Amino acid sequence: MPALWIAHVTVTDEDAYGKYAKLAGPAIAAHGGHFIARGGRYVQLEGKDRPRNVVAKFPSVEAAEECYRSDAYQEALSHARDASERELLIVETSE
Repeated sequence: MPALWIAHVTVTDEDAYGKYAKLAGPAIAAHGGHFIARGGRYVQLEGKDRPRNVVAKFPSVEAAEECYRSDAYQEALSHARDASERELLIVETSE
């Protein structure tokens, strides 16, 4: 079953986060993921408001988790850790 990788982000250092973004996209693509939403309009109805919301679709939960744990994504993430506040989850879809 396909899965969605959903990130809610507040960027605190634009330059460092830009390095993350440059590296994360190829790492996600290498695991079969592609972006379906990336920082567009949103309406916050509940919970903590994060101004950047990103959704990527993967072939499976396992593929998304393998991406997260990959060396390439961890290298990207090293630039985001001190440059953002974020929540990230993977959820299986029914389609």
